[in-house]
Amino acid sequence: MSLFHDEEEVNPEPIRGLPEVLPEGESLLWQGRPSATGLLFGAFRVRWIIGYFVLTTLARLAHLGSINTDTAAMNSVVVTSAVTCVLGVLLLSGIAYLMSRAAVFTITSKRVVIRHGIALPKYINAPFSSILSAQLKRRSARIGDIALQMDTPGRTPYLHLWPFAKPFHYSAPEPMLRSVPDPVSVAKLLADAVRENAPGQVVMSANAQTTQSEDTDVPAGAAPAH
Repeated sequence: MSLFHDEEEVNPEPIRGLPEVLPEGESLLWQGRPSATGLLFGAFRVRWIIGYFVLTTLARLAHLGSINTDTAAMNSVVVTSAVTCVLGVLLLSGIAYLMSRAAVFTITSKRVVIRHGIALPKYINAPFSSILSAQLKRRSARIGDIALQMDTPGRTPYLHLWPFAKPFHYSAPEPMLRSVPDPVSVAKLLADAVRENAPGQVVMSANAQTTQSEDTDVPAGAAPAH
């Protein structure tokens, strides 16, 4: 696979999550899928959507109350808003589930590969030699994101990476293992693989407490602190 390449319509896969057989000397270390719940709350920002419906409903009720609208009409507004919100969340939940099932994260002894795409599979290939740093951000006790800073930023458009792109990095998109279960163990495995196969290449950075905490750099091959 070429450096940091996005490839479509590869079928069938010789190895689950990979478009081709691994070269001689390269071994498969780990594979996993993103959490559907993590995608729902992280990529689709479902809390913001629910908050939007709550705020717009309250604003509309306040307006109706100021013009002495009857209770039945106000109840109708609440019911309509609640039903619309529930349907929207259910739709996004279904999409998040399908994205979760279609995605496969792979760590080998030489690189990280992200397969994603519900209709057409896409492959993001990140060799250790082209990764400048890896940043772990804990989203909860059991789910986290691992963003990869590449030495070729912006080579693949943000929308081609989404939802497996670091948020708000539009001009220089960074691939990300989003909503990884047991992220500390995965980050340690990645760091150990880099230390063994590309020593000194990648700096691991960890935010192990909350999404608001300051990031702390740790040497490649070391486990992020709890």
